[in-house]
Amino acid sequence: MGIITRTIEANGFRFAVDEAGEGDRLALCLHGFPESRFSWRFHLPLLAQMGYRAWAPDLRGYGETEPRPQDVASYRIERLLEDVAGLIDASGAKEVTLIGHDWGAAVAWAFAAHKVRPLERLVIMNVPHPAVFAKVLRSSPRQLLRSWYMFLFQIPGLPEWLNTAGDARAIRRAFRGMAIDKSRFPDEVLDRYARDAQRPGAMKAMVNWYRAAARHPGLMAGPWPRIETPTLVIWGEADAALGLETLDGTDAYVEDLTIRRLPDVSHWVQQEAPEAVNVILEDWLSAPR
Repeated sequence: MGIITRTIEANGFRFAVDEAGEGDRLALCLHGFPESRFSWRFHLPLLAQMGYRAWAPDLRGYGETEPRPQDVASYRIERLLEDVAGLIDASGAKEVTLIGHDWGAAVAWAFAAHKVRPLERLVIMNVPHPAVFAKVLRSSPRQLLRSWYMFLFQIPGLPEWLNTAGDARAIRRAFRGMAIDKSRFPDEVLDRYARDAQRPGAMKAMVNWYRAAARHPGLMAGPWPRIETPTLVIWGEADAALGLETLDGTDAYVEDLTIRRLPDVSHWVQQEAPEAVNVILEDWLSAPR
């Protein structure tokens, strides 16, 4: 099924949304850093074939979504949850499955835990539950080292310059450099992400997600209610940014948890192994709960 791009007005923003399928069962796909709605291009058609209306928005500060706030506080977790709730409300859907990768997965964890809107299912890709991640950061020097960029991103101005210099060379390197199967990130894919990162004000907005997490932790600081929504975690085991130990203990926060691990796949799991991810998605979403 084909993908079309729509503008959805929600929570005071005009979200650029890629859409496939129709009906009142929504699959809402949330991307991470430094991605965009484009990262779900392999999965929207499958979700549509399964009977979902699949939406992949450019999240606040990213891509073609406007306006693009430049202050840090606009990216605190409470504001991001309001965006997801606004998109769900705008869809008019009767059932919602929330799917997230990277920062989108962090938002999805919080959305499900705090029951901002009812969810049928939750799918997480390559981001640990925030409570587990916080524990590992405190106890694992190795994970602390892997997370070096989170501290770099707190410096005013520098990460914006580093990430956009040389036609966004660092953004291009983030994808192809971390990938195991580098053929999944040809120049035309990297060009798309580099172009989005260089939109006026975009990189500051994208980095402000990290700054807000540090300066305005809010709900991310806990406590964390146990998630009752059936939850699937898909994890590329060759993630250079997040160790496998960040999966340990997830079941303490999720009542109905399924974990599927993909060896020799990087952090960019849904783009690097889209066929395997789609098989897992179809199998798990089709199974009765």
